[in-house]
Amino acid sequence: MRVPNSVVLPVGTHVDCCRKEEVDEKRHDIMAKIVALLAERKSNLAHFIDNLEGSKEPEFYMDQWERLKEMESCTLTILNLVAVNCRDHRDIKKLEATILEHVKNEELFPEVVRVLPPIYRQVEAAIVDIAQSEEMADHGMMDLQYLLSKLSQWEHLANLDRELLQDILRYLHRIGLVVWYEEIKHLESTVFLQPTFLITMFKLLVRYHLVQQLESIS
Repeated sequence: MRVPNSVVLPVGTHVDCCRKEEVDEKRHDIMAKIVALLAERKSNLAHFIDNLEGSKEPEFYMDQWERLKEMESCTLTILNLVAVNCRDHRDIKKLEATILEHVKNEELFPEVVRVLPPIYRQVEAAIVDIAQSEEMADHGMMDLQYLLSKLSQWEHLANLDRELLQDILRYLHRIGLVVWYEEIKHLESTVFLQPTFLITMFKLLVRYHLVQQLESIS
């Protein structure tokens, strides 16, 4: 809601736990709640803005007013909910196809036609090679500076500097090839070249009925 021109694709899982009529009912209910939530947000923002504009000394609240106006201008596009059975590979492929179809829609994503500099593809290919090499640990974690030194061993990447690499990593993080938490102080110097490792780790830590499983241990 705070990101300009956001596009959100709601995804409903555990379809295998519901009857078909339940899926349709829940899909309709979720989309109705989202519409209501957006309407309430719009109404609240308008109310806060009116209060500031109607105050006795509105100049004292100019910073707040500007932030609220900026939030009010953020458009949010909600796509139709996709219901999937995570146990069925066909449903996962269906979700993938739906995402790709939306991403290629230039009306939703005007920047989709932007051409990346060749070095982005070169670094991407080199990182894939590093991640698949035998010397790469299973966890796929690598120090940012060490990754830069490894990439610099490629002849065509010898002049790659840290600032450009960080720009490229932001792009690769957005497309899901790597995971780089640059905004977290303790992780800003670590790049996860194997995102699937994080998924496996989270599955061990966050699971259905976890509380009940822990309580059953004497």
